[in-house]
Amino acid sequence: MQLSDTDLIIQAQKGDQNAFEELVYRYDRNVLSITIKYANNQDDAKDLYQEVFIRVYRGIKNFKFQSEFSTWLFRITTNVCLTYKSRSKEHLRVSIDKEFDDEENEFSTTKELVYDGSSPEEISSGSNLGEIVNAAVESLSPKQKMTFVLKHYEGYKIREIAEMMNCKEGTVKKYLFDATKNLRKKLSPVYA
Repeated sequence: MQLSDTDLIIQAQKGDQNAFEELVYRYDRNVLSITIKYANNQDDAKDLYQEVFIRVYRGIKNFKFQSEFSTWLFRITTNVCLTYKSRSKEHLRVSIDKEFDDEENEFSTTKELVYDGSSPEEISSGSNLGEIVNAAVESLSPKQKMTFVLKHYEGYKIREIAEMMNCKEGTVKKYLFDATKNLRKKLSPVYA
């Protein structure tokens, strides 16, 4: 007979490693899926995944059963992903829509995601379409990106996303609206 999450949590809180491993096994694919879609990089996603379960391991003793375990876990996942951008060395990464200005030694936004010389047919027929869409999603603010990933890639409902991100449903709707508007603007040359 398979134990419930509640039973596994109680056992894990008492130090049962097998119970904790079973909890990880039940949810690891969901967590990895979210981190991969958020980080858009396998290595970073694995680091985020590992950080999530380290935090869960450290925090499981304090879990109070005030929410579902999955809600608590996905809230940790979203928090880890949202802090990922601030932790990373952004100054070492260059976006495809940034150009380095040698005279001022700084980055300035001068290029679009799609080159002006490319027609929509050339862009959509090429293998670069996926890269263009990924770059557009990467250009969103961390919270817009997280809500977009959770809603459109993972299929969560707005209520669930609000619980995961510890905010109101209206805030989630605003993030989704802004994300969609920004993606339309970035991708308009592709769909013109």
